[in-house]
Amino acid sequence: MKTTQFKKLFDQLSKKEQREIKELVDGFSAADQVERGGEKFEGYNKPKRTPNHPTKSHAVLAKEGDQIKLIRFGEQGAKTAGKPKEGESEAMKKKRAAFKARHAENIKKGKMSAAYWANKVKW
Repeated sequence: MKTTQFKKLFDQLSKKEQREIKELVDGFSAADQVERGGEKFEGYNKPKRTPNHPTKSHAVLAKEGDQIKLIRFGEQGAKTAGKPKEGESEAMKKKRAAFKARHAENIKKGKMSAAYWANKVKW
C-alpha cells in the first residue's frame, strides 16, 4: 500500500480511531527498538547505515530462529551498483553480476551472512 493510499484511508477514520492507531504505532516503534553492541536497531532483520563506523557502511541485527547475530557489511565509502535502474550502463550491469556470482555461495547461506545483506541492501 502506498503512503498516499494509506493517508486517504486514515483520514476516513474517526478521530478516536486515528488516535488509537497512533498510540498503537508509537508503542510498537518504542518496543521494537533493540540495542546490541552499543547501537540501537529498529528491530531484527532491519539493516541500517553506520556512517560513523570506521570500515563498514551498514549493520543489521540478524535473527533466525533463536539465533541473533550483529552483522556489519559493506565497505565504507565504496561505490556500489545500487538497485538496477533504467538506462543503466553495461559496465554497471557487469559489476552487479560479478558481485552476485562471486558471492553466490555465501548469499545462499541466508540472513546470518554478511553477503546476503550486502546483496539485498547494496546490490
